[in-house]
Amino acid sequence: MSESTKTTPDNAGTEVMTNRNIDEAVFRPLETKPSMLWYIALSFSLALTSLFGWAAYQTVFVGIGTWGNNNPVGWGWGITNFVFWVGIGHAGTLISAILYLLRQRWRTAICRFAEAMTIVAVINALQFPLFHTGRPWLAAYWLLPLPNQNNIWINFRSPLAWDVFAVSTYFLVSLMFWYAGLVPDFASIRDRAKNGWRKLIYGLLSLGWNGSNRGWRHYEKGYLLFAGLATPLVLSVHSVVSFDFAVSVIPGWHTTIFPPYFVAGAIFSGFAMVSTIMIIVRKVCHLEHMITKDHLDLMNKVVVATSLMVGYAYSIELFIAWYSGGLYEQFAFLNRISGPYAWAYYCMVTCNVIVPQLLWFKKIRRSVLLMYPVVILVNVGMWFERFVIISSSLHADFLPSSWDYFIPTAVDVCLFLGTFGIFFTFILLFCRLAPSIATTEMKATLPSSQPHHHGGSDA
Repeated sequence: MSESTKTTPDNAGTEVMTNRNIDEAVFRPLETKPSMLWYIALSFSLALTSLFGWAAYQTVFVGIGTWGNNNPVGWGWGITNFVFWVGIGHAGTLISAILYLLRQRWRTAICRFAEAMTIVAVINALQFPLFHTGRPWLAAYWLLPLPNQNNIWINFRSPLAWDVFAVSTYFLVSLMFWYAGLVPDFASIRDRAKNGWRKLIYGLLSLGWNGSNRGWRHYEKGYLLFAGLATPLVLSVHSVVSFDFAVSVIPGWHTTIFPPYFVAGAIFSGFAMVSTIMIIVRKVCHLEHMITKDHLDLMNKVVVATSLMVGYAYSIELFIAWYSGGLYEQFAFLNRISGPYAWAYYCMVTCNVIVPQLLWFKKIRRSVLLMYPVVILVNVGMWFERFVIISSSLHADFLPSSWDYFIPTAVDVCLFLGTFGIFFTFILLFCRLAPSIATTEMKATLPSSQPHHHGGSDA
């Protein structure tokens, strides 16, 4: 295959991928001056991050009373946002680990970016339980099994303690998995670098990678082990998060369907967020010939499948509440669909069940302009799902005299919006400092890299 630009019937006007084309396209954003659009986006994300800084200051130095939490709704937006961001972080490990084990080649164009998204999403998620303790420097360390002078240990039967182990393990494994995949790419940047400091920094990050046959054999074995270790985490982490609700006695929470329901919802929202960000990245970084409409089409099919799972879980919840004959359980779900939070429930169902069915149509799945509103609404709907589960179940508890309606404050809103600022800031910096596509894995999928490929003029 010649290095010149060619066109194909499916993607007319785009480059046919070769080793040189891949390197030039992926490393160009790292080696050139940022565009004005990048600076505008970074300024906007930093402005959102400043909102987070102000809200965090109010939370820590004024008190947790600045949140809208009241007596029955003690979790409010804090745990809603925690579950939301943990769910967003599921797609990265799923795309990288499970699809790698299943030898799905289409993952190569999006896995590295999805892994980076996972790291930032989990960081955002961890902040909310810490702030929810009120005084993190006095209370947060009690969540860890640290020996102390009073021989007091954490309650290992508490699902909140399970969260600490599950989410921290997920974060560390995802971080190592992400970094391990970046090592050969860092070495490529090191070899291309002309600046001395740039060569030194990326040389340290590449850990002395030399691309030898022995190095590749050890790397592939280690990467396979990481993928096998990370795969169970996709299923376990959000199952453990669902136990925060399922092991309680609160009507609307005490149900065995929560673990698979939460895992399906996490994959659903995670893939929608990857699509939301990747559509922008492929356009801004001119990666349309690598992140093609075929990739978006396959991701949209996963979104449709998980949407059906989530819709099934919604219907099963209502059916079991009716079939059980439990008055409190029936009231909890009747209150969801006709009570004060009915507007949030119907927003959830519309965004998560009805709107994604548009992706059954191939024309919508493969059209960036038509699919983009769909995946954005999926993210909106999945936040409403967590809000409905928490607020509608807590605001009307067993004692009617204590019922109250949860209204978020400016601190709640700024804290949530600020996490998006942190998210977009890290993503923008990642696109400038590290390759957003796994170049080594992408090259391995080219026809010329296959052992039975007959080169000829295409060699």
